[in-house]
Amino acid sequence: MLPSESSSQPNPKLVATAYHEAGHAVIALTLGRAVERVTIVPNQGYLGACHMQKTRVKPTKDWLEDEILILLAGMVAESRVTGQYSAGASQDLRGVRRLALMRADGQKQVERLERRLLDKTEYLVNDDVHWTAIQTIARELLLHQTISGRAARHHFDQVFKAAE
Repeated sequence: MLPSESSSQPNPKLVATAYHEAGHAVIALTLGRAVERVTIVPNQGYLGACHMQKTRVKPTKDWLEDEILILLAGMVAESRVTGQYSAGASQDLRGVRRLALMRADGQKQVERLERRLLDKTEYLVNDDVHWTAIQTIARELLLHQTISGRAARHHFDQVFKAAE
């Protein structure tokens, strides 16, 4: 392989980060959260970020469950590309634990809730249409490093429209 060919291959860590952030964005959009912007530019100890607006596009049945699903979606999407759950998702997992403790009383209940919601997140992320949306947004992130919430919503809508 020529040196110029190897430099055109994206850094595997950057690819994992793009899928991680795209996972957050797609599940947030699915659950009615408005995304402000998505980035894979490192900042303040984070490799990337999915910034969401406080407002919701549609009402939710269970705010706490939605928040946990969004937090888990990054790790689940990243694992589909890397083959393993990343230790880099520790901040997300701390958020999941904090929220789960608000709902469940004992350690066993917390663990059961986390397992149930991880299974639900895996189901959502592995759905063909959701996965295509994640791939599309991850590709955009690898091209541009940061995309607006409006661009994320556009790609999300286009994938879902094509699936109809």
